[in-house]
Amino acid sequence: MSAHLPLHGKTALVTGVSRRRGIGFAVATKLASLGASVVIHHHRPHDLDLPWGGDDLDAVRTGVREHLTEGARFADVAADLSDPASIPEVIGAATALTGTLDVLVCNHAKSGDDGSILDMTPERLSAFWDVNTRSTLLLTAEFARLRAPEPEEPRRPGDRIVGNGPYAEAQGHVFWMTSGQISGAMRGEVAYAASKAALAGVTATVAAELLELGIILNTINPGPVNTGYMDPETTDRSLEDLDAYIASTPFGRVGTPADPAELIGWLATAAGSWMVGQVLTSDGGFGL
Repeated sequence: MSAHLPLHGKTALVTGVSRRRGIGFAVATKLASLGASVVIHHHRPHDLDLPWGGDDLDAVRTGVREHLTEGARFADVAADLSDPASIPEVIGAATALTGTLDVLVCNHAKSGDDGSILDMTPERLSAFWDVNTRSTLLLTAEFARLRAPEPEEPRRPGDRIVGNGPYAEAQGHVFWMTSGQISGAMRGEVAYAASKAALAGVTATVAAELLELGIILNTINPGPVNTGYMDPETTDRSLEDLDAYIASTPFGRVGTPADPAELIGWLATAAGSWMVGQVLTSDGGFGL
């Protein structure tokens, strides 16, 4: 490992990498540039149902490969993470690339088809929960099991996970993505905000458990990042007065996918490994 390529010899799985405009693509290319072998997950049918549409997956794959460093490898896997049976398959495919899996970035998300509290139905709430919350927890559980010793007896509620610490260095990194509900109201996005709030709320609990195995979990709120949904021709919401509002912000712009990707890239290295169990907002001051 070198300062130039701090993730050399590591393997990362990034979910939700199906569009070059997306945060997942930016994270995958950043980790690749730091030396990691990279596995991307995608579920293109979700994009095809949204105003911004799907991307060319071959171009997505090529874009990630172009950032790989010498000796690093690449693979991709398609899966609908709303199906619990897909979770071990995705983790297994990622592990198979190099035989190890060191970084898990749960970037995937269901968006669109949301509404106000008056629009909530059991089906709508479950759809967002299944993709944004349940699958993230299940992916994290599968990742943790790769490093967890078999318990002698079934664990009971309240029992601590017992690892092999103390650890000289992090044994793995996990990243979750939350949203702007931690900073204020998200009108018309009740199901999405609820599913993301659950991740922010349980971060400390899961981070404490993972730390027993030497695994570091942090949750990122990337703030408003234009991944296409703020473009007039592909938006799914009103953009009235958006330009005037953006002009009034400290940097005069919304976030780009590279902004949260830079943060995740640093946190995934030894230099960022003292940050544990945090819900971190990277929004250029929007929340202020």
